[in-house]
Amino acid sequence: MELRRFLLVGFVLLSVIGNCYARFVVEKNSLMVTSPEKIKGTHDSAIGNFGIPQYGGSMAGAVIYPKENRKGCKGFDEFGISFQSKPGALPTFVLLDRGDCFFALKVWNAQKAGASAVLVADDIEEALITMDTPEEDTSSAKYLENITIPSALIEKTFGETLKKAISGGEMVNVNLDWREAVPHPDDRVEYELWTNSNDECGVKCDMLMEFVKDFKGAAQILEKGGYTQFTPHYITWYCPQAFTLSRQCKSQCINHGRYCAPDPEQDFSSGYDGKDVVLENLRQLCVFRVANETNKPWLWWDYVTDFQIRCPMKEKKYNKECADDVIKSLGLDGKNIEKCMGDPYADADNPVLKEEQDAQVGKGSRGDVTILPTLVVNNRQYRGKLAKGAVLKAICSGFEETTEPAVCLSGDVETNECLENNGGCWQDKIANLTACKDTFRGRVCECPLVDGVQFRGDGYSHCEASGPGRCKINNGGCWHGSRDGHAYSACLGIGDSKCQCPPGFKGDGVKSCEDVDECNEKKACQCPECSCKNTWGSYECTCSGDLLYIRDHDTCISKSGTEVRSAWAAVWVIVIGLAMAAGGAYLVYKYRLRSYMDSEIRAIMAQYMPLDSQAEVPNHVSEDRA
Repeated sequence: MELRRFLLVGFVLLSVIGNCYARFVVEKNSLMVTSPEKIKGTHDSAIGNFGIPQYGGSMAGAVIYPKENRKGCKGFDEFGISFQSKPGALPTFVLLDRGDCFFALKVWNAQKAGASAVLVADDIEEALITMDTPEEDTSSAKYLENITIPSALIEKTFGETLKKAISGGEMVNVNLDWREAVPHPDDRVEYELWTNSNDECGVKCDMLMEFVKDFKGAAQILEKGGYTQFTPHYITWYCPQAFTLSRQCKSQCINHGRYCAPDPEQDFSSGYDGKDVVLENLRQLCVFRVANETNKPWLWWDYVTDFQIRCPMKEKKYNKECADDVIKSLGLDGKNIEKCMGDPYADADNPVLKEEQDAQVGKGSRGDVTILPTLVVNNRQYRGKLAKGAVLKAICSGFEETTEPAVCLSGDVETNECLENNGGCWQDKIANLTACKDTFRGRVCECPLVDGVQFRGDGYSHCEASGPGRCKINNGGCWHGSRDGHAYSACLGIGDSKCQCPPGFKGDGVKSCEDVDECNEKKACQCPECSCKNTWGSYECTCSGDLLYIRDHDTCISKSGTEVRSAWAAVWVIVIGLAMAAGGAYLVYKYRLRSYMDSEIRAIMAQYMPLDSQAEVPNHVSEDRA
């Protein structure tokens, strides 16, 4: 026990010596109070290191502060309390007080009672800390791996504000936001897993081994596609100088106390030693390096999973011989791996493990790696349960929105928000069109592009096809219908023209076009001999006897074409009559005008000379005779 304490002190000293600015970083997410108005605002909260945080997303809920069992150390069913939200209501976030029991136990009890998330209010004024999993014991092992809801620690002052509002009868709604918990600086996500080859360290080791097996497929898909860059890491301690020659240090360390690991069984006299773990950790590091040199870094996942299955400690196969068989089966170069591992008995630094110890110290925005196992995504330490779906969410949140690979949208990672109520976006159920596009961070309402035709609109309530070819896609969003072998569409098919009901219909052209009754509205078939029958979108007109209907002129003619018996013929008779009357009037006018002009001229000329054809005109002037 004393040596284990010294080994831990050695690691702490290593961290301080390696970097005077090294520290443990508390990973946070944003918590926004949305109501009531008087306490609206955004606060930091520390992500719990268990359960499943919703990396890349957010969650809204109503906060409840129970009247009993406020520390959550007992099952809420003992008090008849349920946090199950009612249909249509916001999920329930339970506010609990810190103290008296493990953080994880509080969250587990709230989850069993129906809570969707847990907020733990600190009981002292201090900077936020990370709520970690408890040390292994029989009771915690039963519930630890079954916690699936997110949790966060909030500061004491903020917790008191929430409690005061709730006790005053206020409806307190908050939004937990993890969308910026992982940065996304470029189009590739870099992540690392601080792990251990020891498979006998209890529930944490079991969870780690199970995760590696489950995550292997997704990890290799991401790596082979060039979407991610993965690096495995292994924590080691060193033995204080005063104990390097002790039996304990010799059994737990290699390279004269420089690189150590705890005894797997916590028993120095039997079973495997810590140095066996250090050697296998070193081997796995070298497997990764050799595989990476051949541009197949994903083989690390194959080696680790195969080694877990084929070489477990409980079957006494955790040794070099079994490891060599796995290496050979994967086609890796065993000699290069041995060369990479170096001499574990040399009183000198091992370059590979020395690099690992340097990496344990926090750099930049990342703090020291002190929790095992630890996942680091884009230089941010992941907090939460090591489970395939949860970890993949965290990794995928490191991609820019809409650029994430297909594996990020697989069923066990992302729930398709477009499946429920179409994500609240526009849709055309008849044509099976939707503006809802599912992304890792949530749905986006964008009018679709279908067969080269772009739909335009706000994406939420309206989308319509535009441009050439628009009528080919759902009739351009216009009305269309078919009946009795006839089909009609209100889409004009000209650029972005609006919808217009075709001839024979009336309406807005979008939602409806109703048949026009041409017969009832006397728009057609009006000749005396015609008989009208309305049809959908048109009409039928027939003539009595052996007459033939001419649709363009709305008239009936004999089939021989020699007799016109219609209103149209009468019109022509009237027109011709009027023309003849006009012509006659014109001739009469010309005759009278000419007669008048002729008499006038003759009268004038008679004054100067007699005309042969008329009598002498008497002289009315008096003359004197001589």
